Amino acid sequence: RAAHQQGISASFFLGDEVYAGRELRTACRELSLGYVVGVRSNHQVTTPAAKLSVTQAAGRLPKQAWQRMQTGAGQKGIRDYDWAMIEVTADDTPDGHDRDAGTSVLLVRRHRYTRTVSYYRCFAPGPVTLARLVSLVCRRWRVEDDFQDAKETCHLDKGQVTCWNSWHRWSVITMVAYAFLAVTAALERAAQAGRNDPAEADLIPLSSHELLRLLRALILPPPRRDRPHLLWWSTWRRRHQHRARLCHRNWHTYADTTP
Repeated sequence: RAAHQQGISASFFLGDEVYAGRELRTACRELSLGYVVGVRSNHQVTTPAAKLSVTQAAGRLPKQAWQRMQTGAGQKGIRDYDWAMIEVTADDTPDGHDRDAGTSVLLVRRHRYTRTVSYYRCFAPGPVTLARLVSLVCRRWRVEDDFQDAKETCHLDKGQVTCWNSWHRWSVITMVAYAFLAVTAALERAAQAGRNDPAEADLIPLSSHELLRLLRALILPPPRRDRPHLLWWSTWRRRHQHRARLCHRNWHTYADTTP
């Protein structure tokens, strides 16, 4: 809502099972947003035939309802899944809105080999195609991949902080570092595609992980290992730990004497 009030526009809200609650879905519709959110296998939906769990609804799909679609490329090649769309009755219509407005569907994804099934509850203010909903699911995957890469390459999740200011600073620093890696790697991939060099034909595109390895090996100075430097840091750590211990002792003394 705050982003909407500031003029930041969007067409869809994307989320996993954590964000599939009815209250949040209703809020999205109040803001004229569509949504694609994951739901659990026991999530209940109302179809034109009956009220069922999403597992039961998917089990009633005829064979011809499934469509195999490519959802991008991973480290092991092209990702293909079977997809199906089931019309459901919306249960999150905001007060004052038309219950029949928009498109409310259950999107079902099935792994082509393991047959593992995932479910997504979807709403669009207007007509929407299966391909459009699949592309939105894939977009959220790419966002999650970016978060995972930022954690692995720049330690986004390693901030040892105890207040909001320091958490914000750590997050911004790591995200700027990851943005540098991601953008540089993307520019190099584009340049590689433009060069059409036969020597690079059997190479996978440059990744952020590989770029970081090259920076550490070729450009970034190695950590200092000389004796005076190591002893200085050892002294600093011990002094800092001593001060922290005194602070804890003083706090316990204060807590024990204060009624």
